[in-house]
Amino acid sequence: MKRRNFIKNTSLISGSLMTLYSGFSNVNYGINKYNLNYAPHFGMFKNIAGNDLIDQLKFMHDQGFMAIEDNGMKEKKIELQNKISSFLVKKNMQMGVFVAHKIHWNKPNLASGDPNTRKEFLKEIKESVEVAKRVNARWMTVVPGHLDLRLNIDYQTQNVIKALRLAADILEPHNLIMVIEPLNFRDHPGLFLSKSPQAFQICKAVNSPSCKILFDIYHQQIEEGNLIPNIKKCWEEIAYFQIGDNPGRNEPTTGEINYKNIFKYIHDRGYKGILGMEHGNSKPNKEGEYSVINAYKKVDNF
Repeated sequence: MKRRNFIKNTSLISGSLMTLYSGFSNVNYGINKYNLNYAPHFGMFKNIAGNDLIDQLKFMHDQGFMAIEDNGMKEKKIELQNKISSFLVKKNMQMGVFVAHKIHWNKPNLASGDPNTRKEFLKEIKESVEVAKRVNARWMTVVPGHLDLRLNIDYQTQNVIKALRLAADILEPHNLIMVIEPLNFRDHPGLFLSKSPQAFQICKAVNSPSCKILFDIYHQQIEEGNLIPNIKKCWEEIAYFQIGDNPGRNEPTTGEINYKNIFKYIHDRGYKGILGMEHGNSKPNKEGEYSVINAYKKVDNF
């Protein structure tokens, strides 16, 4: 066989094999190389990897994910926190956000200005410093809680700023960052913090490297839309992103949000931080878990 025909035929065979393999969503093609640092959470791949958290981390790493996030990390036993941390260090993976304090979903907290609730909040921030050190985390989520319906919104804003300034004083010596998260009106009605311009204003007033914005793309699509322009306006105060499509709060490509364009914008701005995959799987079992991986391959292809 002539070399030219051999090369041609070999290419055809290779192409056929790739077409064949592409039909199997559960084939592992090796470690994926993503443009951005996406962070799954525990449980997202438990049908494939099993219930053991370290086995789940191994699977995430093998799929090319170099970070995780865990809202409930603070509630885990110290022994398990240390075990998770050791694996992350060994594999050069990053720890994303965990929730730093008790969130008051149904009653005023930081917005009220009540000294007792503020004291409780600051105590929990101090505790979270130790958790962050243990698991090598830099970011922790803060949600100011419910509106105080008996108090003018401007007074509430000043109360929140005061509490966050005090929390920033605790975090700054440790180079830690609380990221305040606006949440949407549909899933979490009545909360004080809901919009990105509001979060931007508060961070500017706190004026600390330890108080930044967690821009949850899912929440802000519901609350205000206009995603890329709002990310642009808030850019200098954003330290962390979270992901979820709408409707459904599942993986990208399952809803209305053009994640490929958003991720390209974030990447082109030079973002080097974490994007937490704080969403569900649109399909059950192993099929759904491989669908999540394939969705990220698709939207990261820019």
